Amino acid sequence: MPLITTTAALEAACSRLAKHPFVTFDTEFMRETTYYPKLCLIQLASEEDVVLVDPLAPELDLSPFLELMRNKAVVKVVHSGRQDLEILWNMDQCIPTPLFDTQVAAMVCGYGDSVSYEQLAHDLAKARIDKSSRFTDWSKRPLSEAQLVYARSDVTHLRQVYLELVKKLEESGRTHWLENEMEILTSPSTYQAHPEDAWQRLRGRVRKAKELAVLIELAAWREREAQSRDVPRSRILKDDAVMDVVTSAPRSTEALGHLRSIPSGFERSRSGQDIVAAVQRGLDRDPKTLPPLERGHRRNFNQATVELLKVLLKMTCEQEGVAAKIVATVDDLEAIAADDEAKVPALNGWRRELFGDRALALKHGRLALAMNDGKVVGVPR
Repeated sequence: MPLITTTAALEAACSRLAKHPFVTFDTEFMRETTYYPKLCLIQLASEEDVVLVDPLAPELDLSPFLELMRNKAVVKVVHSGRQDLEILWNMDQCIPTPLFDTQVAAMVCGYGDSVSYEQLAHDLAKARIDKSSRFTDWSKRPLSEAQLVYARSDVTHLRQVYLELVKKLEESGRTHWLENEMEILTSPSTYQAHPEDAWQRLRGRVRKAKELAVLIELAAWREREAQSRDVPRSRILKDDAVMDVVTSAPRSTEALGHLRSIPSGFERSRSGQDIVAAVQRGLDRDPKTLPPLERGHRRNFNQATVELLKVLLKMTCEQEGVAAKIVATVDDLEAIAADDEAKVPALNGWRRELFGDRALALKHGRLALAMNDGKVVGVPR
């Protein structure tokens, strides 16, 4: 099947696909040398059709594709699709709805925390996928036959995976469990990269208010530079260098040049001046305007309680056939250990029915954990 390289062919293909209740969707992209992922291939499939689109074709207008992605009458099926959706958001602030992510659905159906597409294709579609083309250069043309076969397999087997997971969800009455996760994936805030939030990637490395203030300013500067130049953050300043600057807080370009992680001569560049200015902005910040440093420092919880909650979570998820990751995180458990009214997903909706109420019962001694035939069980008290 040839690549679609003209707008007319794409419009005809999307018109065919739009007549079906669902479309599987995937992309191939490159981002090793850019900040924003470079879209290199689009794969689409309905129950009757498979379409490969070349977004690098010079005369191709992707509007018909974006219209299909916005078509609310067609479910868009992805597997671990966050990066694919990020591409569409960056392209045209497009978020495909309605959306069904098979990795999330598989977690609800008991396939573990981060089950691969290859595993699901094997288990649910009885297919084997050759992964040898996964890390090839998708920007080069022409694409090889092996690349095209791999690209088609990413959406063809996904059709059966989707149908099998829908059946399992309906049989277990868990379809509504996906709603919260899909809301996150279809929220614009998930894909909006705000420079002022960039510090959170490195928040675990700081322990002092002064360091946090400098990190916030420096990370925001680096993020803006990476975005404007469309290069990876590390091309601007590596993480280790960021942290060296944060801890030493150089007030002059000369002091900046004395840091081992800063390349020779870098301090004399415009970026060197910008870094010193960012450091000064951080040092000038009012500590009262800073966010809390560490989750462990701001929560008063008993670590032993958290460990018991971890056991309860594992036990519950094994019994119910659902991945622990989708029910509660360690942060959730620490929050519950500290506060019965913690604002965490684990204490709301189906998660509360499945685990949250039992967690509170364990915390307050109304539930005990015991061994029975080599398995952990809950015992009401």
